[in-house]
Amino acid sequence: MNKSIIVLTLTLLLSSQLLAAEISDITNFRQYSETLASSGQPDSEQLKLLAEQGIERIFYLAYSDNDTAIVAEDRKVLDLGMDYAHIPVDFMNPTLRDFQQLAALMQLDPDQKTLVHCQINLRASAFSFLYRIIYEDVPVNTALENMHSVWAPNDVWFNFIQTVASHHDIDLFCDSCDWRGREVEITD
Repeated sequence: MNKSIIVLTLTLLLSSQLLAAEISDITNFRQYSETLASSGQPDSEQLKLLAEQGIERIFYLAYSDNDTAIVAEDRKVLDLGMDYAHIPVDFMNPTLRDFQQLAALMQLDPDQKTLVHCQINLRASAFSFLYRIIYEDVPVNTALENMHSVWAPNDVWFNFIQTVASHHDIDLFCDSCDWRGREVEITD
């Protein structure tokens, strides 16, 4: 086989692999409905793919100075024609106010296709869990199963989830809900 055929074959192979990139390749990507997904940090090329696939807005829930953050993510997202908001959530101290900020942004246009992301989809999957059970009437056990496909929240995050759910008069416990031994009395 001559050199030019090998080069052409390798070029076509690499091109087809690049074209085969999927949104699902984003770290811990989860699609919950036609309008809501969560994930870890997409890279710059994946942001382009998200725009091409119809995502209309991106909400980022981690600090912008972490190792996986994209420099000027806000500008890149806006340049791609999507809306962008950044709510820096302290992983060791998420607050009801953090959730209320996200929920208010989501409620501005709940039919927009939205990606909520953080570094590896821990914050984002917990916020998505809460949004879904509070605003989309998704059963707790269904939303919990989706969140558990990413992680089982630690005590800090369980307490946060409990606080937000209680604030909205949502009962987190059901017969098929597995909170991994966290059946404790909810306090305000």
